[in-house]
Amino acid sequence: MSVAALAPAPPADAASLVDVRGITKHFGGAGTLFGPARPAVRAVEGVDFDIRAGEVLGVVGESGSGKSTLGRLVLRLIAATGGRVTFDGTDLATLTAGELRGFRRHMQMIFQDPFASLNARMTVREALLEPIRLHLGQKGGEAVATAERLMEQVGLTPEQMKRYPRAFSGGQRQRVAIARALASRPKFIVADEPVSALDVSVQAEVVNLLQGLQRDLGLTMMFISHDLSVVEVISDRVMVLYLGRIMEIAPTEKLYRQPAHPYSAALLQAVPGAASPGDRIILKGEIPSPAAPPSGCVFRTRCPFAIDDCARTVPELREVSPGQQKACIRDDLTL
Repeated sequence: MSVAALAPAPPADAASLVDVRGITKHFGGAGTLFGPARPAVRAVEGVDFDIRAGEVLGVVGESGSGKSTLGRLVLRLIAATGGRVTFDGTDLATLTAGELRGFRRHMQMIFQDPFASLNARMTVREALLEPIRLHLGQKGGEAVATAERLMEQVGLTPEQMKRYPRAFSGGQRQRVAIARALASRPKFIVADEPVSALDVSVQAEVVNLLQGLQRDLGLTMMFISHDLSVVEVISDRVMVLYLGRIMEIAPTEKLYRQPAHPYSAALLQAVPGAASPGDRIILKGEIPSPAAPPSGCVFRTRCPFAIDDCARTVPELREVSPGQQKACIRDDLTL
């Protein structure tokens, strides 16, 4: 994949823009008039991490690992069952609904399906002017000029603003969605599988665009994807999720060259064309149901290195080398 020149990663001691502590999300579990309670779906379970200002944090894992749910929790698009998210010093849970609406100008999301994220009844001009007027307070010619600059920033022309979303290709629609996310001049963006719905031929173009915008605008980003090759290109650090828990988090180069957790190693070895210096780790079976997660380490039922203690102990995320943390009790492994 051809990509733009990499910007220097933020220094390790840069201030955190996003701080997440103990964030948890359970769906369901309550009884109804029509029957007893079903087990709660434990989508995210006690996750701790931070994102430094100007950093791109990649989030990877199989389907069902909780990646998208975590992205929505960070933006408070859905309410957490427990834990807290602090954005630039503000605990989002303390904001009223009105305060949160105003605060959203600083935090935006790019969704997987650009067509679903845009109003089919609004022209691109109307879609861009709405957040410009709401969040920036601009009107008339000033607002239109801002919308035109946004179109140019994402590689489209001002003349295309009169069109409806259906008149664009998938890649162009995603560019429009990116422009709309940038319209409020946010500090932080969650990009949830932003290229997975696009043709392979245009994925690199959109990744290049996001990389350039992140660098030029100084954006902080949480980039969610199942495509590890894309994540490697755009991320400063990578967080590996499995069944709602963090398995590993590390600087991108370190994680891709020396993964510390068996699950991280298995994902990397599954990438087409990836080198496999050691014994290949084959993930057997499907990811367990989040309504009935395994005891102890949630990965143990698919881990070839699991021992009896793995069923009894929930491993804590701990540092195993500078900047690299893993949640695994096996320190004797060589992956």
